Amino acid sequence: MLRLRIKEVATSKGYNMSTLSRAADVPFITIRRAWKNPYYELRLATLHKIAMALGVPTSELIEDVDES
Repeated sequence: MLRLRIKEVATSKGYNMSTLSRAADVPFITIRRAWKNPYYELRLATLHKIAMALGVPTSELIEDVDES
């Protein structure tokens, strides 16, 4: 199962939901859903836009976790 690390990475770089939304040009509601639910399913293109805004590889925003 894949878990998003958007909140962790963004906060470590000084972003909040609003500033990340503007920087990535992604709707605030999408950022909020991914921020609050790390298992929210995002399109790869959206995840890439967020990664570019944060200055990290897209793979850094995804974590593979056990389903247990």
